[in-house]
Amino acid sequence: MATDPKQPTPVKLNVTKLDWKEVYYTNCPLVSASNVDQELGWTREEYKKIGVKYAFLRSTRENDWYPHYIHNLDNLIRFGGLFPPVHVHADIRRTKLLGVTHAPHEGGCMLVRARDDIYRMSELKGKKIGLSKSLNTIKNDWWRIQEEQGIELMLRMNGMTRKDVEIVEFPYPDDWYNKPEMLDPMENPSELWLKRDHKHDLAFRPLETALLTGVVDAIYTQSKPFQHLQEATGKLKAIEDLSRYPDWTLQVANIPAAITCTTEMADKHPELVVTFMKGMIKVGRWANEHKHAAAAILDKQTFYMDVEDTYEGIKHIDMVPNLSAQNLASVEIGKDFMLSHGYIKNDFDVQKWAAPEFLEQAAKELLEERWKKVTGDKVPTLPAARIG
Repeated sequence: MATDPKQPTPVKLNVTKLDWKEVYYTNCPLVSASNVDQELGWTREEYKKIGVKYAFLRSTRENDWYPHYIHNLDNLIRFGGLFPPVHVHADIRRTKLLGVTHAPHEGGCMLVRARDDIYRMSELKGKKIGLSKSLNTIKNDWWRIQEEQGIELMLRMNGMTRKDVEIVEFPYPDDWYNKPEMLDPMENPSELWLKRDHKHDLAFRPLETALLTGVVDAIYTQSKPFQHLQEATGKLKAIEDLSRYPDWTLQVANIPAAITCTTEMADKHPELVVTFMKGMIKVGRWANEHKHAAAAILDKQTFYMDVEDTYEGIKHIDMVPNLSAQNLASVEIGKDFMLSHGYIKNDFDVQKWAAPEFLEQAAKELLEERWKKVTGDKVPTLPAARIG
């Protein structure tokens, strides 16, 4: 039971009974090999080879949505936005960082009304900027973190600080994660969008109405995915865009997307972790070679405007997860912002969080399997040679 002071009774968190012959996955609607694989099913095939069931977190009613945010399910692997797993590792339980995928040109934009006489950040002095605030104390407020981080960076890049503007908070309950009506089983994350037009659903852009109605004068939005949808309405425009700067350290808006598993899974059943990473490498390589096809799949889940917009967004992204020095530095930037602004209580070493051995083992096994497949039918089986 988890206690939420904003609610009159304790919140019951629901997870299925632990079975190491099962592995659950969960992902965010962003650019990752997992979001491509949920349509291809290649990782599921890898698990079948070792006799393990591989399923989406919400494929059973026993699991609510909270494991996606607080990782309270031992046999879960998560591939999604950066801030929730940072919070988990810092303050809830120890996990392993298995790999990341970075979208290095999506730092964030500042939106204003299209016909307002505002064209530069300096013209926001004395004006109101919206900032959301989740009242859910169980999970991480990842929306607010990226908004606050982006707003502060854009102000700084224009010689301003928070003192130059008025930050207006918009609290909301954010309490749907274990409501019965939200727990109908889904075999595939894509099913979540079958009943709603997520690209035009303002539930995913909660501050937009406040901007359009004049309650605030500007809001943060993600560069490219949400930005293009919002500008396409003809009602909004971006006056600043962090993705246009050459400084790569500005591009941490709940990204890089991170793959994490529990230390229990990594220590007790490393083969389950390696199997997942094999799937991600295979799908990532395919996506890199077939970017338009991958874009058509990702368009079903992400917030780019359409397939072509998705392709433009991913064509320079390496879809094979990695733990490069630059990407780990980006992870550290996000972690440090969360610590400095009170979004996590405890600090940790990102280099020690990273566990490259699983990615390395997965790559090695795939190479060996490929060698056997390519050469097996071409190299004759000869009797052992006699020596001497």
